Amino acid sequence: MLSQWECLLKNLGQWQGSFTRLSPQGDLIEDTPTLVSLQGVNNNRSIRQLVRRLYSDRAPEDLILEYSSLHQGILFSQTGAFCQGSLYFSSFSSPFGAEFGLISGERRLRIVQLFNERCEFDRLTLIREKLVDSQSPERPMLSVEQLLGQWRGQAVTTGRDFYNSAAYSTHISIERQGDNYLSQTLTFGDSQITSSARIEGQRLLFENSPLPIQILLLPDGASCNTPLKITAGHRFVLEVGWLLSPTQRQRLIRSYNEKGEWTGITLVTEEKESY
Repeated sequence: MLSQWECLLKNLGQWQGSFTRLSPQGDLIEDTPTLVSLQGVNNNRSIRQLVRRLYSDRAPEDLILEYSSLHQGILFSQTGAFCQGSLYFSSFSSPFGAEFGLISGERRLRIVQLFNERCEFDRLTLIREKLVDSQSPERPMLSVEQLLGQWRGQAVTTGRDFYNSAAYSTHISIERQGDNYLSQTLTFGDSQITSSARIEGQRLLFENSPLPIQILLLPDGASCNTPLKITAGHRFVLEVGWLLSPTQRQRLIRSYNEKGEWTGITLVTEEKESY
């Protein structure tokens, strides 16, 4: 297995893209072109990171970081995918949230999810990137129809101590129920969860769970899965999905237990069987 640092190195390069701020309902607020450079220095024992925001009406803004170790709140998968965020959830502490990063070839997808002081999902930033000079196209807006069908996959969970890992098979069946609803059955290991969602434009609203959940369907084949509001005493997940092709999808999940403790991340790689 690659070390966490070696997984980070899969993200090296100059990534051209944009930071797109969206409302909790998916409405566009602001779109800022960006250039993010991750450069290995000292034989890749350190990373120099430059984040440049390119504005049309003023000079660019640069943020420069250099680091040689990883903080507690971040974990990488063997693909280079990562998630960093809050170690704990508490109704008395804010802000709370996480950043997700998925990587495929010459493209990266990152999403930042943030909750306000009332523990409500409040801010979303969609970051679509490709390597400089890459001709790899952006994927279309994700649709409900693209999600329908039978998806079989492999999940790898990495505990926050990194050493406590597990791999298992997954199966998701997603079916439309009339014009305004869909049903979903998720099987993983010995567990099975069945749920239904109300379709409201680009939002899927799972309103009958202990914590009502929203999935936003986004540009570049992305999806953002969050509770609408987090309540203490409930386990929950934050999740990002990325449709890489009509039959290939990745999901990255950050899990919290009923005590509000972050327990680890899960990367799911899925193939669509049939619909």
